[in-house]
Amino acid sequence: MNMNFNLNTPTNLIFGAGKLEELGSQIATKCAECKLGKKALLLISNGNSVKKYGTLECVEKQLMKADVEYAICANIHENPSKEVVMEAATFAKDNNCDFIVALGGGAVLDSSVAVAAMATNPGDLWDYVSGGTGKAQPLVNPALPIVTIATSSGTGSEINCWGVISNHQTNEKIGFGDPSIVPVLAIVDPELMKTVPAKYTAYQGFDALFHNTEVMISNGINILSETIALSAIEQIAKYLPRAVANGNDLEAREGVAYGSTIAGLTMQLTNTTAQHSMEHAMSAYHHDLPHGAGLIMISKAFAEFFIEKHACDEQFIKMARVMGIPEADKPEDFITALVKLQKDCGVDNLKMSDYGFTPDESMTLAVNARETMGGLFLSNPCEMSNEECAEIFDKSYK
Repeated sequence: MNMNFNLNTPTNLIFGAGKLEELGSQIATKCAECKLGKKALLLISNGNSVKKYGTLECVEKQLMKADVEYAICANIHENPSKEVVMEAATFAKDNNCDFIVALGGGAVLDSSVAVAAMATNPGDLWDYVSGGTGKAQPLVNPALPIVTIATSSGTGSEINCWGVISNHQTNEKIGFGDPSIVPVLAIVDPELMKTVPAKYTAYQGFDALFHNTEVMISNGINILSETIALSAIEQIAKYLPRAVANGNDLEAREGVAYGSTIAGLTMQLTNTTAQHSMEHAMSAYHHDLPHGAGLIMISKAFAEFFIEKHACDEQFIKMARVMGIPEADKPEDFITALVKLQKDCGVDNLKMSDYGFTPDESMTLAVNARETMGGLFLSNPCEMSNEECAEIFDKSYK
């Protein structure tokens, strides 16, 4: 086991039911420490959920309690695009915002990283993106500070410096981030997640699961990332079916939220693998595909590829044991546990064809995955060629 790791967690993470009530006092403290400012960009999605369920009103009250002015920008959509990031950044500049309060699910949290950077830096986001057609330039100026408030359990973006943004003009979906843009404060309150519909609870929960399972098979796994990833996998496998079946099950929401947020740590310690690169290629071409749904579609064939090559048998066995098969002794037991979990959550029959995919796209997706986020292929436990990657898409297609 690799005993070397580097963990830097400047985020003050406040986790637990009812913790949103601490937002005002926490922000006031940060303002007193001169780490924030007096006016916030309150970044939310273009949907209606945070308004409908009163979450936005609660946050507004907390900001007023902290004596912080705010301007609301409600333009973020699923699989956020470069254009909406630039619009939000311009809005932040025009309203003289000092910091960002990102209230929402993965799309809002992911976008906040890019908005924070572009609110203070010249040019276009793709000037600073690495991979694909990005120019990989360093940031000129420090980004705006970020406060995150997670309303769903999936990306782990509430405590890390990465977000995934789409460029529809070039069919690219690429991770953007910088270690300097780690949120200064994160509130993870499972109470806020009780209203997430069952389907999206499942999609987001599997996204969180795969963050951790990919870390487990990554060639960069270390003693700390393995320990906390297994903890997260166990919680998600135990509680996700309950959260899908009953959104008001607070214990289940807490367990899944824990697994998702912990993934934000595991991904700081160890990279995920090409499974995420491959799904980003899928939703780069098919914008309506929810990220978690795409990951579910390819997950079985992706894991089987490494199992057939015996690339990391022991890691699959360890995961199977915490996913409900304590007597697991072969890597194929992970597939058994994974398939059961998907059935228990009602997502075992997702079809690529329902989102407009055709069988002849596999190589296009494989090439796109490597060109845009090829670094994650380097984290795979063994080599994967473009042809082998395309074959995983072929096996996943239905």
